[in-house]
Amino acid sequence: MRQQNLREPGKTHYRTIFLSDIHLGTKGCQAERLLEFLKQHTCDRLYLVGDIVDGWRMKSSIYWSQSHSNVLRRFLTLTKRGTQVVYVTGNHDEFLRRYSDLAIGHLELVDEAVHDTADGRRLLVVHGDEYDVITRYHRWVAFLGDLGYTLLLALNRHFNALRSRLGYGYWSLSAWLKHRVKRAVNFISEFEEAVVHQCHKRGFDGVVCGHIHHAEIREIQGLRYLNCGDWVESCTALVEDEHGRFEILDWSRRAPAATVVPLPAAAAGVEPERGAA
Repeated sequence: MRQQNLREPGKTHYRTIFLSDIHLGTKGCQAERLLEFLKQHTCDRLYLVGDIVDGWRMKSSIYWSQSHSNVLRRFLTLTKRGTQVVYVTGNHDEFLRRYSDLAIGHLELVDEAVHDTADGRRLLVVHGDEYDVITRYHRWVAFLGDLGYTLLLALNRHFNALRSRLGYGYWSLSAWLKHRVKRAVNFISEFEEAVVHQCHKRGFDGVVCGHIHHAEIREIQGLRYLNCGDWVESCTALVEDEHGRFEILDWSRRAPAATVVPLPAAAAGVEPERGAA
């Protein structure tokens, strides 16, 4: 069977892995952590849910370390080994949208995709920028916000360098600030509801997205809302096992065992095997 051939000794295998907002080409990208994650996991299908390469930032300056090249090389290696890799474009890599619907071997480039889960549900897979009013209609505000976010991430790097010298682990100052500012919290809530509303109109059972750098598994209006998070602040991946059960793996501390956040039993249709972290 195809799934058996893709399994590797000593690695955790999933039916599907979803990654978003890696932002290769920026200093904030945590490529080393992502490489460690990729080396320890295999899957039948990998979705790259937008903002994988940061074209916005690369227009003004380019930061590209060997680890960034290694991430791309790892994705290509997965396709050669038989993993189906679906690259869903985002707003930061919108320059790729002119090549949408391109398919080369086990690699597909699309603006959106439909994922059929193991338990028979149809999920819309989309980056999510089209449901962000600021990004869609006020691009200058989005670019200005991106600049401020980049400065905040620079502060975050210095902050964590100090924590490391003091013997503490990684902690995202930028994520902490974002989730405690009322306007940011309201924006996340409005974004989630907008995505789910569109998903409902189009007849899907749920949606997988990225864009807002906030990993989440929840039920909204009777539909599944699943957000991959990012590899700048939270270092999270969304995964699906062979039974259609979804989890968020937190790789921010590069822990031996990743933090698991199971989908609520009522939405998943199965009893959770582990409690939420």
